[in-house]
Amino acid sequence: MKNLFLFLTLFVLSVSVCAQQNQVKQDSTNTEKLDEVLVKAVRVDADSPITHSNVKKEELAKRNLGQDLPVLLNYLPSVVTTSDAGAGIGYTGIRVRGTDATRVNVTINGIPYNDPESQGTFWVNLGDFASSTESLQLQRGVGTSTNGSGAFGASLNVLTDAFAKEAYAEISNSFGSYNTRKHTVKLSTGLIDDYFEISGRFSKIDSDGYVDRAFTDLKSYFLQGIYKDGNTLIKALTFGNKEYTYQSWYGLDAAQLKEDRRQNPYTYENETDNYWQDHYQLHWNERFDNNWSTNIGLNYTKGKGYFEQYKLEESAEDFANLIEDDSDVIVRRWLDNNFYVANANVTYKDQSIELITGLSYSVYTGDHFGEVIWGSALAPNTDIRDQYYDGDATKNDFSVFSKATFKLSDDVTGFVDLQGRFVSYKTNGLNSDRAPFVTDANFSFFNPKLGLTYRANINNSLYVSFARANREPNRDDFENGVTENETLNDIELGWRHNTDKLAISSNIYYMFYQNQLVLTGGLDDVGSPIRATSGKSYRLGLEIDANIQFCKSFSTSTNIALSSNKNRDFSASIDGALVNLGNTNISFSPDLVVGNAFNFYPAKNLQLSFLSKYVGEQYMGNVDSEFSKLDSYFVNDFNINFEIKPNKLFKSIILSGLVNNIFNKKYVSNGYYYTYDDDWSDPIAITTIEGTGYYPQATTNFLVGATLKF
Repeated sequence: MKNLFLFLTLFVLSVSVCAQQNQVKQDSTNTEKLDEVLVKAVRVDADSPITHSNVKKEELAKRNLGQDLPVLLNYLPSVVTTSDAGAGIGYTGIRVRGTDATRVNVTINGIPYNDPESQGTFWVNLGDFASSTESLQLQRGVGTSTNGSGAFGASLNVLTDAFAKEAYAEISNSFGSYNTRKHTVKLSTGLIDDYFEISGRFSKIDSDGYVDRAFTDLKSYFLQGIYKDGNTLIKALTFGNKEYTYQSWYGLDAAQLKEDRRQNPYTYENETDNYWQDHYQLHWNERFDNNWSTNIGLNYTKGKGYFEQYKLEESAEDFANLIEDDSDVIVRRWLDNNFYVANANVTYKDQSIELITGLSYSVYTGDHFGEVIWGSALAPNTDIRDQYYDGDATKNDFSVFSKATFKLSDDVTGFVDLQGRFVSYKTNGLNSDRAPFVTDANFSFFNPKLGLTYRANINNSLYVSFARANREPNRDDFENGVTENETLNDIELGWRHNTDKLAISSNIYYMFYQNQLVLTGGLDDVGSPIRATSGKSYRLGLEIDANIQFCKSFSTSTNIALSSNKNRDFSASIDGALVNLGNTNISFSPDLVVGNAFNFYPAKNLQLSFLSKYVGEQYMGNVDSEFSKLDSYFVNDFNINFEIKPNKLFKSIILSGLVNNIFNKKYVSNGYYYTYDDDWSDPIAITTIEGTGYYPQATTNFLVGATLKF
């Protein structure tokens, strides 16, 4: 109640301050930059019948003090974020409309970023990437056709830094709780002779983490060279990251959480993850005239790394007889992968139609192997680093699409988007359990999308859309015996209202699935969520996103998402019997998610923001067990930004501060839930035993920083 009272008090006081001030008119432009052609094929515009949110570089910069990109997007509609280490740095995750990260399609300059095998997005390999992001667009639901694995809850496309006309240099440093530090240097030559620019960024992020010893050590870079001549833009860029993190994916059980919520059950000093990833992209944008433009994009990604793990009293058979039975061992489990992508798009545009046709082809090769680096009782004739399993995988992904936006009348615009996607996935060798893992699967998908936008007047428009998406199982699904694809049908109905002082985007969605792979709540032996097919299921929701400019000195951004997320006729094994539970809640899908920001501008170049996030209770499993329930939480942050413009030496000095969780809320944003059958306590009965784990998030903590621009 205290938090709610403060929330309402700030609202009333801020409105009062605004009473005698003039309104601020929004600035608009119809200019399309050549840089934006990079993401033209996977983005939509403001009038499209696709539900979406846009975020610009300036908005990201205000809280860019070291935390990962998902955490910076925490206040978007229907978004829930979490952090293994508790402080928003390292292994962080994002869910949209209750769907997990493996189902959020991510592209960078139109190039797929999701790992092709696991389909996950590992933000730990994109340290300080917000510092090299020009803009991003989050499309909720199926969205428009994109490249890579299909979007089953959202798609997030990122556009990296645009070219700079003038030379600049920036030095950014931030410090904060848990020994967190971020150091960033950015440079640009500006356009040389109006044709060439070279720019770059180097960053170092360190944090001890809120959880004991859950440290993060990230070293990242971004380098870019561009050639610009009239209607031609060629960009060659490379970016990469080296991460070194201590494991904290095991979480805490209820007793440990109550005893000491910052403890880490791992005791081995080098229980760490070590991974290197480098990306190389080449983009050629060409505008031939006012009607025709093209884009060609090429990508190569190299990733390699391992996590080190201490294992007690292992069986010799599980390690290819490299050890004696009941030996303690230390292993390294390696990934070594290559990812090649080629995209090509052509756009035709006139006053009545915009037509974009494109294709994308990618090849992924990955090796999975493990080695023993220590054993308390090695077998005779055994050498350190002998491999105990080895397997490889190849995935080919080809998609072709054509999308058109066209006028049906002065007030009605149509949208048609047709995509064909063709996937092959092959594996061979042994998995980490030393079991043969041989897969040869092929999928052919047709993904149509249709929509209409009706502009009632200059301030109001309505839209309706239907979209279908299909997804193939990921590597873990195949290992668990899942071979069928998932299908999602998404119906969206929305209303947009825009005036100088008020912008509202609201929509109702109904997403119904066949063979949806829902999270069971359990984890595998490397901390990845386990999924299972739920048969028929649906997500029904209402989303409202409102931005109000009360006056020059005060604005608010508020969003609310109400939803019902259900498995239909869900069956589960309970006490040794298969039980039909009827309709149950889909795991990790809260019914209510609210975000809010009060923005106050008391003086020129000074902004104060009070940020709030409420996430309703959610189940960590699909059986509606009270034991699996994750409590709701309401967390508030405070952000301050002040820009100084000296007359000499510096173009500007930006001072930033962020206090997270200002009311010191002890909350948990994520966890896991598992069951097993006890058939030994009572010889004539089977009892289902439930267990849970929790990821505690940081209590009150802060970050402060300064950026010097030359």
